Amino acid sequence: MTTSPSATKSWLKPAVIAIVAAGIAAGAYLSLNNKQSAPDVTFHSIDGEKISSSSLRGKVVMVNFWATSCTTCVAEMPEMVDTYNKYKAKGLEFVAVAMQYDPANYVLNFAQTRQLPFKVALDVNGEAAKAYGDVAMTPTTFVLDKQGKILKRYVGKPEFAELHKLLDNAIAG
Repeated sequence: MTTSPSATKSWLKPAVIAIVAAGIAAGAYLSLNNKQSAPDVTFHSIDGEKISSSSLRGKVVMVNFWATSCTTCVAEMPEMVDTYNKYKAKGLEFVAVAMQYDPANYVLNFAQTRQLPFKVALDVNGEAAKAYGDVAMTPTTFVLDKQGKILKRYVGKPEFAELHKLLDNAIAG
């Protein structure tokens, strides 16, 4: 018994579509599971400390780009402090990176008057913001896992309940 060319074509098209769809699904799955590494940067704290990316490995890290002139940044800062205080004993590290255009004396005054409990850094030449994907919008917060992979990027104020779930999972992992 021979098969006609039209019978062959009837099953070929759905088979090709299924194979292509499977390939797309596999690619999407792998891209979601291949987290991007955080850039290798050295932050310069307002206390004169140099904070290298490698010194943060082994900890879950939040890197928050902010500015004293950003009303959302100022408004979210008490919740950032609360989040840090809740998770610091569990291994959370936090670096608040002031944007290049933010005057150092404003940043220092803000950090002192609000008694910020985490590391505050100045991005004097904009290298950190550039390394993190040309951050321009503030606030922008990155959550990094213990291996230095980016778990999440928040542009604007995070939904703190969701952020806390993410931190719980990252710290447990």
